[in-house]
Amino acid sequence: MCNNPKIVHMNKITILGAGLSASSLIQYLLDHAGEHQWKVRLGDKDLATAQRKIGDSQHGEAFAFDVFSEQQVIEEVANSTVVISMLPARFHPVVAKACIAHNKHMITASYVSPEVKELEKQAQERGILLLNEIGVDPGIDHMSAMQVIDKIKAEGGKLEAFYSSTGGLIAPEYDTNPWHYKFTWNPRNVVVAGQSTARYLENGRVKYIPYHQLFRRYQSLSVLDMGGFEMYPNRDSLGYKETYDLPEIPTILRGTLRRPGYCDAWNVFVQLGATDDTYQVNQVTDMTYRGFMESFLPATGGTTTEEKLADYLNLPPNGEVMQKLTWLGIFNETPIGMKEATPAQVLQKLLEEKWALGDEDKDMIVMQHQFDYINKAGERKRKLSSLVVRGRDKVHTAMSITVGIPVAIATKLLLTGVIKATGVVIPTKPDIYEPVLEELKDYGIEFIEQDVALD
Repeated sequence: MCNNPKIVHMNKITILGAGLSASSLIQYLLDHAGEHQWKVRLGDKDLATAQRKIGDSQHGEAFAFDVFSEQQVIEEVANSTVVISMLPARFHPVVAKACIAHNKHMITASYVSPEVKELEKQAQERGILLLNEIGVDPGIDHMSAMQVIDKIKAEGGKLEAFYSSTGGLIAPEYDTNPWHYKFTWNPRNVVVAGQSTARYLENGRVKYIPYHQLFRRYQSLSVLDMGGFEMYPNRDSLGYKETYDLPEIPTILRGTLRRPGYCDAWNVFVQLGATDDTYQVNQVTDMTYRGFMESFLPATGGTTTEEKLADYLNLPPNGEVMQKLTWLGIFNETPIGMKEATPAQVLQKLLEEKWALGDEDKDMIVMQHQFDYINKAGERKRKLSSLVVRGRDKVHTAMSITVGIPVAIATKLLLTGVIKATGVVIPTKPDIYEPVLEELKDYGIEFIEQDVALD
């Protein structure tokens, strides 16, 4: 058995990946590096991006990083105290295995993959922490939900229903298009969202929503003073019974938030098949966006593409959905300008032009949990726990802040000996979520709880 790493002597932090969601993480670690005697090394395939984010900090160093170079992965991991992987999720197992081999801790904001989960026993034996799901969703959602759930249980309450939803959205004052949406994170993930069947638990029964019905089966809700939202269910809510230690809860549902009107309009692309990412569009080099839409429509119906679409999907010709589609330019005779592409890639290209964040735009994260429970006295109660975080600018976005700052805080807590857990871990225990949530308040990340009267 290898020796446990001596946390007190470790001071070299290696961050792999300098993308949008890493900006606030990098800044936090550089800001605290002098106090804690850290060396912060930032690796990215684009050296210029890494150099720009390190800036002139005497505590930081940028380097070009190639995750496909096994030798470089080994060298960088071996020369670290803790490795923070902000790489695409498929690369986390590569980094995690190297961390296990060289007795190094790893922290990431991404979901635990089956490949990483398999490393549990080795991590435990070596005294290594592989901390996952410590971003915003997953991450802040886990921690904030567990804090309330644990409190309700401690007071003798019993959970009857748990609903949780999160949205990465545009701040209201920069909401300047009829979709009330702009890209604040990976556009591809937005375009292909929900393509697995959603399942959740309602009154003890498992419910399924196939992809072609997903954006029809949304629910309406309001969050604090931010107005109305639509929530469509995420892929699989059932696993959270175990994650949140709620084995007997009758109702559990997690979802994604959008502004009202989004789901009905997005459903058009789902029904047409324009979000399909499994095949190449023929002759896309010669196609316009109008021709792209026409290719999904039957020959019968109206005389124009707009009329055919409205007739095919039973849409009011001058209604809000058609207005949203027209605003996108999807009916324009504009060349797509791609050599080859799937339908989803064609749609993504157009949306990246129309839903791009402006130079002065600011995003926001909205999250809400609903807890329905019976208290110790036998009374039915409902508690809402809500969060709104606004971005500072195009670099330190709400997404970057809420993903990166929890990762950074957890890194500090690990290196200072506050977090002592080992193995493959997510932040659902008080020894992690309590100190992280407490410090997040310093960054404006604080939940507002409301007790709601039930009839």
